[in-house]
Amino acid sequence: MNAGARFGIPFSLKLLLGLLLFAGMFVVAMTTGAVDVSFRDVWLAAATQADGDKPLMIREIRLPRELAAVFVGAALAVSGAIMQGMTRNPLADPGLLGVTAGANAALAATMAFLPATSYYGITIACFVGAAAGAALVFGIGTMRRGGFSPIRIVLAGAAVSSFLYAVAEGVGLYFKISKDVSMWTAGGIIGTTWSQLQLIGPLIGCGLIGALLLSRQLTVLSLSEEVAAGLGQRILFVKTALLGIVVLLAGASVALVGSLAFLGLIVPHVVRAVVGTDYRYILPMSAVGGAALMLLADTIARTVNAPYETPVAAVIAMMGIPFFLAIVHRGGRTSS
Repeated sequence: MNAGARFGIPFSLKLLLGLLLFAGMFVVAMTTGAVDVSFRDVWLAAATQADGDKPLMIREIRLPRELAAVFVGAALAVSGAIMQGMTRNPLADPGLLGVTAGANAALAATMAFLPATSYYGITIACFVGAAAGAALVFGIGTMRRGGFSPIRIVLAGAAVSSFLYAVAEGVGLYFKISKDVSMWTAGGIIGTTWSQLQLIGPLIGCGLIGALLLSRQLTVLSLSEEVAAGLGQRILFVKTALLGIVVLLAGASVALVGSLAFLGLIVPHVVRAVVGTDYRYILPMSAVGGAALMLLADTIARTVNAPYETPVAAVIAMMGIPFFLAIVHRGGRTSS
């Protein structure tokens, strides 16, 4: 049966339902918070130059924050889906690549050795560190003849992540900046500005487009390398391109909001249960689902203990840990 028509429902209809869910979640996120606003207030703030406290708050605080949630949710979900397809490992997550650990280490080093660095400099350092962490994992994973295997990547990711986290902790303790580093990497989108979105948004947009262009190749690769080679796929080129996209998406997300685990694990499993195993369907639906889930998590984080904020990383972890244990318990068959 065509994966896109799973349950007898065309993929186009499923995608439309997903977009409606996302749109509804975006409206809820924009109108709910420490200061409740109406949909009319949101519309006036976004479409007109209306003055006042609420329009200003919506334009400068809530709208960039929720757009950041959309970008990060889509990026982490798609990068997680790519990782699971590339490694054929149901527990794969951007954190497996050492992306988060690399960003943390780069952040700590920048704060310690270049304390006068601007926000843009720190953001770029996080992005470069995330890319370096991923490159280190895949470099170690491909040292042996025959290319990387899922097991070697998992082991290399665990070893490199542990090392980079230790480096970040050591630098933070030695230079007495552990609190500053922790505040940055706690995983939150509070205080996101339009300038940050202008820097990170296009990077994530390019990554998502690249992922969609390679979705068919990812579907073939997810079957097995033998099948992909038999169909004439240039495996090394495809893997390198997909890895670059994962680094771009996950690295940009970490640079924008810090460490967020489990989102890239949860969404692809749920999406596969709905649309099947064809990545031409999984990737776009993961982008929509990831954005909606991130909006939900941020809304909960802002309202569950209002007027105080709960770290969004903690909210997602509370959602993800039971899901993770369920996947382990069922041997990674939740998406089959």
